[in-house]
Amino acid sequence: MSKKLNRREFVQASAAVAAAPAALFGQAPTMMTPKSIKPVVVSSNNGNKFKNGGAKTCVETAFAMMTGGADVLDALIAGVNIVELDPTDDSVGYGGLPNAEGIVQLDSCCMHGPKKRAGGVAEIEGVRTPSKVAQLVMDETDHHLLVGKGAQDFARGMGFKIEDDLNTENSRKKWLEWKRRTDPLHYLSPKDRQQAYHRVAMEMIAEGWVDPDHYYGTINCDGINAKGEICGVTTTSGLAWKIPGRAGDSPILGAGLYVDGEVGAAGSTGRGEANLYNLSSFMIVEEMRRGAHPKDAAITVLKRIAKNTIEKRLLNGKGQPNFGLNFYVLNARGEHAGVAMYESTYAVCTENGPQTVKTDALYAGSATD
Repeated sequence: MSKKLNRREFVQASAAVAAAPAALFGQAPTMMTPKSIKPVVVSSNNGNKFKNGGAKTCVETAFAMMTGGADVLDALIAGVNIVELDPTDDSVGYGGLPNAEGIVQLDSCCMHGPKKRAGGVAEIEGVRTPSKVAQLVMDETDHHLLVGKGAQDFARGMGFKIEDDLNTENSRKKWLEWKRRTDPLHYLSPKDRQQAYHRVAMEMIAEGWVDPDHYYGTINCDGINAKGEICGVTTTSGLAWKIPGRAGDSPILGAGLYVDGEVGAAGSTGRGEANLYNLSSFMIVEEMRRGAHPKDAAITVLKRIAKNTIEKRLLNGKGQPNFGLNFYVLNARGEHAGVAMYESTYAVCTENGPQTVKTDALYAGSATD
């Protein structure tokens, strides 16, 4: 029968074990510490296309600034400013396709994960970089969204130049062609008129007047740095030839953009009304919160959108949505994905440089197949 140790003997024996060389018992366990996250910036494909006469695209600029120590949101907004200011991109900022009256109205919102703050503007006129105004709404006010003349007055008060007209020769020419085709339709019923306006827009896309990606427009850009700090921004000129005063998904938190600094970020381009109805970006982040990979989270939400699309005018011959909708998603581990209703591309920049790569698509082909 083994001898029982009294309290003094037990303490002495324990101390001896603790002091024994590690070699006596084999290698001591290694403490696992989290590796730093690999920084990444994702955006819609125009984020790796337009340079506004400079040397770098949106995602290149944002990634370089972010990895150089700049605040993540500052870096992303500097990136999208390139696209907003480039007159050859007619889906965002200066030169964006105007509304039905020929007036360029812009929308934007941004979210800062670490600060847990957000800001946005809708229907703002005369300011080439609405993303900068959205950031100031976040930084300088207690509000999340300013609209119309109030947003413009705020921008003026913050020192922005207010221009009379943000059209370029290109955007005005396309609006005039749209106007020429739709003028005879002005005395239709409101419902028939909107369907006719859409039909004319689709004809102009088919004839090459308008890039399919630019009919809905928009750039979304999201990033995460090595510290795991996540931010995002979305900015747009909105639906081409929209009803004046229409605000889409881009300035609305949870639709055009949603960021949770502990989970991830999601933003979108495409049909804003479908995105608004389903609050898609918020839902994608919530799917990631439950453990889904960015790709799987976005596919789940696209399936929900397809299920909720039941109006005949919004369905193609296969009974599928006849519109495009893309999501750009990353999580707190730096995993990312570009996911779309139909086959398309998106932009990504890592330590290996900028790339334009294929999205994962819910459906093969195009929306009009």
